[in-house]
Amino acid sequence: MSRIGKRPIPVPNKVTVTIAGQHVTVKGPKGELQRTLPNQVEVVQSDSVLQVNRRDDSRPARQMHGLCRTLVANMVEGVSEGFQRRLEIQGVGYRAQVQGTTLILNVGYSNPVPVEAPAGIQLAVENNTNVIVTGIDKESVGNIAAQIRAVRPPEVYKGKGIRYAGEVVRRKAGKTGKK
Repeated sequence: MSRIGKRPIPVPNKVTVTIAGQHVTVKGPKGELQRTLPNQVEVVQSDSVLQVNRRDDSRPARQMHGLCRTLVANMVEGVSEGFQRRLEIQGVGYRAQVQGTTLILNVGYSNPVPVEAPAGIQLAVENNTNVIVTGIDKESVGNIAAQIRAVRPPEVYKGKGIRYAGEVVRRKAGKTGKK
């Protein structure tokens, strides 16, 4: 049995969960999220606890058990607290700024690179070099952060580029000069 799938999901007082067959809707102070789960699992609510159970012991049901429990737990956490990813820009002259819902990145290309934020995602910039991506959907927050990082991934010789906060980039030694 899945160790993650067996764990119950506590639901805070300010969050309401509606289960209609395989469709789960979670409403909270930060917003509302919906997801349709596969037929191999079912969600049961008792008091302020959610439990994700699988319908049988088939291989697809075992595969989906822990995944669906984590997805529902992320929905509950997202509408109550939200998610955040921080990125750091390193390099001489590299900077970022926000114009409306668009993040403008100046990271060494001949033109600035715009990154548009989808609905439900907020972008903020601190000190021109720290980008903060926030939202209630963990998947979309991570996707936007990955798109921003992909504009200029950190390179291994000088360490310039966009990296996640706390990410360690292993540096390589450059060429040695002739003697």
